[in-house]
Amino acid sequence: MTTTDMPTADAAVSGPDLNDALGFVRRVEMSVEGRATVEYLAGRHMCHSGGVVQGGFITGWIDAAMAHAVMAMTGFEMTPMSLELKVSFFAPARPGPVFAEAWVEQKGKSTCFVEGRLKDGNGTVLAKASSTIRLIPRHKVEAGSRQAVGG
Repeated sequence: MTTTDMPTADAAVSGPDLNDALGFVRRVEMSVEGRATVEYLAGRHMCHSGGVVQGGFITGWIDAAMAHAVMAMTGFEMTPMSLELKVSFFAPARPGPVFAEAWVEQKGKSTCFVEGRLKDGNGTVLAKASSTIRLIPRHKVEAGSRQAVGG
């Protein structure tokens, strides 16, 4: 599935785009088998001491890839909502390209178990994650969002 094939939803609120804030570059892979790879560009503005990317960005990258894997598998009919997210950090992420990979381990009717990892441009695994995700019909999430902003 290419980026142009992806459905889009109207923005419920204005403000900075999440993809921009995370340094989104491109979707490398999204498959109905429940796999996704997303490329990000880690910038110096994301770093703390010693030029090391802050862990929240790393978590966000892997979490977003896991969401993409679930959305692709469900034909974008379900919105993934994290119930639990565990991240293990193996090596520091530095400024430059990083790749968040994710795959659905098991999908039930209302819950998915998903795993992911972050690699640097050389293929070194920097972090791994697992998540328990609740599946909510997309139309319900979008309706709730419109209602929350008075639309």
